Amino acid sequence: MGTTAWVVLMTAGAAAADDAADAGGSDAAAFDLAQLDEVTVYATRNPMPAFDYAGEVTVIPKDIIDDFNPSTLADVFDAVPGAAIGGGPRRTGMTPDVRGLSGEGVLVLFDGARQSFLSGHDGRFFVDPDLVRAVEVVRGPTSALYGSGALGGVIAVRTITAEDLLEEGQSAGVKVSSGYQSVNDEWRVGATGVWRSEDERVDIVGNFTLRNSGDIELGSGLTLPADDEILSSLLKTTFRPSDDLTLSASWMRYGGDSVDPTNPQGNNTAGPGNELVDRDIDSNTIQGTANYNPASDLIDANLVAYITRNNVTEDEVDTTRVVSREVETFGVSFDNRSKFDLGAASLTFTYGGEYYRDEQTGTDNATADGTRGGVPDASADFYGAFAQGELAVEGAFGEVTLIPGVRWDRFENSAPGDPDTADEAISPKVGATWKPVPELIVFGNWSEAFRAPSFNEIYADDIHFEIPNLSVPGPYGPFGPPAFVTNFFIPNPDLTPEESQTWEVGAGVDFDSVLFEGDRFTAKGSYYQSDVTDLIDLEVNIPFTCFLTPDQLFPGAPPCGTGEPFGNYSRNVNVTNAELDGVELEAQYDSPYFYLRGNFSTIDGEDVDSGDYVGVLSPDMVFVDGGVKFLNGDFRLGARVSHASDFDKVNDPANARDGYTVGDVYAVWAPMSGPLQGLRVDLGADNVTDADYDVVAAGVSQPGRNYKIAVSWRQGF
Repeated sequence: MGTTAWVVLMTAGAAAADDAADAGGSDAAAFDLAQLDEVTVYATRNPMPAFDYAGEVTVIPKDIIDDFNPSTLADVFDAVPGAAIGGGPRRTGMTPDVRGLSGEGVLVLFDGARQSFLSGHDGRFFVDPDLVRAVEVVRGPTSALYGSGALGGVIAVRTITAEDLLEEGQSAGVKVSSGYQSVNDEWRVGATGVWRSEDERVDIVGNFTLRNSGDIELGSGLTLPADDEILSSLLKTTFRPSDDLTLSASWMRYGGDSVDPTNPQGNNTAGPGNELVDRDIDSNTIQGTANYNPASDLIDANLVAYITRNNVTEDEVDTTRVVSREVETFGVSFDNRSKFDLGAASLTFTYGGEYYRDEQTGTDNATADGTRGGVPDASADFYGAFAQGELAVEGAFGEVTLIPGVRWDRFENSAPGDPDTADEAISPKVGATWKPVPELIVFGNWSEAFRAPSFNEIYADDIHFEIPNLSVPGPYGPFGPPAFVTNFFIPNPDLTPEESQTWEVGAGVDFDSVLFEGDRFTAKGSYYQSDVTDLIDLEVNIPFTCFLTPDQLFPGAPPCGTGEPFGNYSRNVNVTNAELDGVELEAQYDSPYFYLRGNFSTIDGEDVDSGDYVGVLSPDMVFVDGGVKFLNGDFRLGARVSHASDFDKVNDPANARDGYTVGDVYAVWAPMSGPLQGLRVDLGADNVTDADYDVVAAGVSQPGRNYKIAVSWRQGF
């Protein structure tokens, strides 16, 4: 199917080129090619073309997100080399990983607000794709700018603004949309309204999106039980009292109601120990920002304050037990840019500070004190200050840019009844680029980064699990069910931060007017190596005698019992020193007639002490997305192909995975002029061959053939 699709597309591409040439080259060449020169906001905290960054960053703009017609943001991550969303097909269990690190090692930002909610089995992407204008994935350590958590990288989500919906001269607009996908019988409806004052000093945008879905049909032919209803909303306003000052405020909410197992990841189904629950997700991010940028090169200042509150409540369907986890984050950050003209050189000095506080509360109505095991009531305070210079020098040798930076962080953890902990970290980084000609870039960077131990890891307590004690007769004698003993979490206040040293080298090319006037080809790739020390892992200790029958016991054998006195406990410890290395490459070509973009990534991870594989590893991945444009770009026909090699980077051969190739096809009709301007129709089919394949980090066959349709209409006034 994949080969046939590409032959059809290339044949159609030739026909489209002929049609466009006949229609007039000037109009075709004027087609917007801006997606090839996307601007990154988070890679250096200064807006710059992603191509010019001294490392790897991928910016997925709104138009590409829309082409995926996504149900969740996980759907678009094929477009990002070295990053993925694991956890399985259920949206309630999806978690990101970047360059072999996940969980606390990946920083997630929504419009600059930290998303600190982390749970062993729950997801953390509480945002609907309809609200997103762009996703940035900064790959590689960025603690020099963002402190703890940016060990693997940063995933930054930018939400829609009034400018995304209004053209010049318009003061109000609406957008309505609806969609359906077959694989989980999902329906979606959404509406957006926007208003802007005549003097363009005030604007307001509001959105709501409702999704309702059911069980997921897998490529294996099986059905994964799921039942979701998601209501998302966004309200954002911007006020510009002067040309120098911009103030904005926003509220984003994600409300999810699902019926699925306590652990919704992988192929888990409800049963004893993994009860069916009515899961309620209530996520709120409230934010205020101020930008002051007067007619001075010394001041371009941003102030951001935010509160995020994420609550997940699980009500067991077959019992009266209700548990919850709530994480609230309050944060404030300040940064300023001062620019200096040094003749043949220019310097941008960026500096600032940050404070944020995480507070967690766990409840369980089945415990005597109402607290939840493994979810300690705790708080963490983080203080940081950073500085970065961007020195650009031009001469006969081309353009050289040097970007050194450093950040200081202090972090403190506390929990009632347990000792407080505190530590500090210094995170330096230096990057450099050389452009001997504008079309070629050579770059490299070196950095140190850290990830502070979380209060969940430091203060883990209460029950972890129960196991049968085979060493003694059960309460009803030798022929009845066995007695059970309990494994308890115990705190570890001696945990130290995970740390890394990483170096990276790479190159890129950027050409225009390659085949046609106004076309563009961009490619960029790199090799990186990270030495990560003191990785935090869960150590589980169980007395071996718990698995011996009375006739197998011997004199002096340690007894099987409950808790730490019997050696039956779990705790987080610093255990592993690892080396991670990989290659990433992405390229894209766009013209008024057809487009082609793709990426490749490979990663290896090894425990330097034992030689075992370590990290969130993946097979070698290749992704290609291409299409042709008709009617001066009003109609596009495209196809996507994802290929994974066989995966044998495992310590247990049972975890090996076969390679796979999956193909999607899609069509987009979006008239850019005339009476139907503002209408958009998307048709597509994902996994067109209904392939049965298993993504390594998912633990389950992926969704089967999925037919998609979406219709939207936008009108400005």
